[in-house]
Amino acid sequence: MRHRGFAAGLALAALGGFAGPAPVRAQDNASVSEIVVSAEKRPQGVGAPAGEAAPHVVIFHRADNLITVTVVDCDTRDEKDRLAEMKATLRNMIAAAAASGDIELGLESDDVVLPLKPDALDPLLQPGDRDDTTTTSIVVKTHVTATDTLEGAEARIDAFIHKTQVVGRTQVARSGIWQLTLIGPRQYRPQILAAIAEDAAAAAKAFGPGYGVEITGLEHPVAWNRAGPLDLALFIPYALTVEPLPKP
Repeated sequence: MRHRGFAAGLALAALGGFAGPAPVRAQDNASVSEIVVSAEKRPQGVGAPAGEAAPHVVIFHRADNLITVTVVDCDTRDEKDRLAEMKATLRNMIAAAAASGDIELGLESDDVVLPLKPDALDPLLQPGDRDDTTTTSIVVKTHVTATDTLEGAEARIDAFIHKTQVVGRTQVARSGIWQLTLIGPRQYRPQILAAIAEDAAAAAKAFGPGYGVEITGLEHPVAWNRAGPLDLALFIPYALTVEPLPKP
């Protein structure tokens, strides 16, 4: 999809009203999806250019949550008792998270974090690697505030895990790396488009009244990469070209 600016003043109006096609993938649903951001600083997201750097215009956004995967397992010999101990421990964790005010629990599926529901624990319990063991993995997350440090956010999660009231022979241990999440990437599209438009208008103006801009790639959904321990850079993969305007 191409947008050609025939005058610097038109660039902002044209881009500001461009919403683009609504992507159908879960990762770009602004209302429900919480996306896991990998530790890599390459562009990520649906349609992100593989192996390429982010474009010139990005907006910076504090990650929504810091998360880690936690394993809950039990080796009580009797299966009925073992499953009961596992579910009781998970319910203790769910109750403690709800009471904490700064911890939530979830499940990760295809890089999307889903809520952990207390009435749907049975499908989560799977046979462990050893005989007479049961295991499951859950996501423990904490909201990232404007004043947070990575160490402070990690400490909240570690403290929550260590204080878990385990039942029977159940054990709870963090097993995953620290990762960030982004909720509803598509909601940032208008802000990114406005920033692109402002930059395009400035670029055309710098070359004089005889120049305009051509922008391609605006059909892409929002992409992102890590910009710091708790920060993300959000962008739309696009290309901008300054070129002479057609003669009247």
